[in-house]
Amino acid sequence: MKYTPVYSLIVVLGFYTFCKAQNQTDQTKEKLISETKEVNTSYGPHHITRHIIQDRKGNLWIATYGGVFRYDNKSFTNITSQVSSARFFSVLEDRNGNLWFGSLSSGVYKYDPKQAVGKSFQNFTTKDGLLNNAIFSIYEDKRGHIWFGVSGGASRYDGKSFRNYAMKGDSIFEEITGEIRSDFTLSTNEVSSIIEDKTGKFWFGTRGHAFVYDGKTFTSLTHNNSPFWNVRKIIEDKKGNIWLGGFNGLWRYDGRRFTNLIWEGVGYVYEDKKGNLWTGSESDPGWVLSRYEAKSLSKKKPKVTVINPLNGIMFFDILEAKDGSIWFGSLDGVFRYDPRGAVGRTITGFNR
Repeated sequence: MKYTPVYSLIVVLGFYTFCKAQNQTDQTKEKLISETKEVNTSYGPHHITRHIIQDRKGNLWIATYGGVFRYDNKSFTNITSQVSSARFFSVLEDRNGNLWFGSLSSGVYKYDPKQAVGKSFQNFTTKDGLLNNAIFSIYEDKRGHIWFGVSGGASRYDGKSFRNYAMKGDSIFEEITGEIRSDFTLSTNEVSSIIEDKTGKFWFGTRGHAFVYDGKTFTSLTHNNSPFWNVRKIIEDKKGNIWLGGFNGLWRYDGRRFTNLIWEGVGYVYEDKKGNLWTGSESDPGWVLSRYEAKSLSKKKPKVTVINPLNGIMFFDILEAKDGSIWFGSLDGVFRYDPRGAVGRTITGFNR
């Protein structure tokens, strides 16, 4: 079956809509979670896997619809199995070594591995000032503030309180009062990506428009007077270029102009330690993993290696581990691609 960019993006949006329609009865009523028993498994998650990071100790943290898993290169541990039954979408390690887990219905969980059992988890929801309990992205800025891309906008946490930025139509407005006005209906659009660039400006990717925020005003990003739509991922590379991946394809912004690299729908963008650019995008055989050689990125047709890791099936997120392997989530768990592996043995699944 031939896939098209529009088809895949519709499928992705379908998953988002499905998640947000779920019953929210799994929200915890307590701030501190008393039960933190961990469940070890010899295999990884077999659920939808949305986000993967590697912490400073080398452990992988994997956000899935079946919980958040930690992988220590030997075994998988479901960290949240006794804490929440929520579906998890995002994960972050902050500068202090705390882990933040974003769920699709129960807000965000802060996990402090240094704390004693019974005090390691803390849950933040709309009752604490969070704009929405559906968390799609988490980012730490230069000041140590934690940003949450949520359904309907974004929230910034300074360690004491939340500051909210709500979406209305194709715009974002800061809620100075700390609460949504009675005439302000939250959008169903979500903020899927947040970064702070080297100049201190923030970039927001959403299912609608993409924005740049200078600390005072949100400005919609446009090229030839046309907005960027459904931007799923924004990164800044080592040279200071901004890359946007979404419905409009893959674009580079060098501080002066936008340049298109590919037109196919792009869901994920990642820069490895050598400066190569990796994307998860829609192509003729379905979803493919592409590596664009760093030295050729400034050319009109950069050198690219295309891998069809799951026979065209949709996959999510991209991470280069410290050993050089590439990890990505899928509809059925987490997979590892080894660029140095033998032919036919480069893809390893951990769901069985």
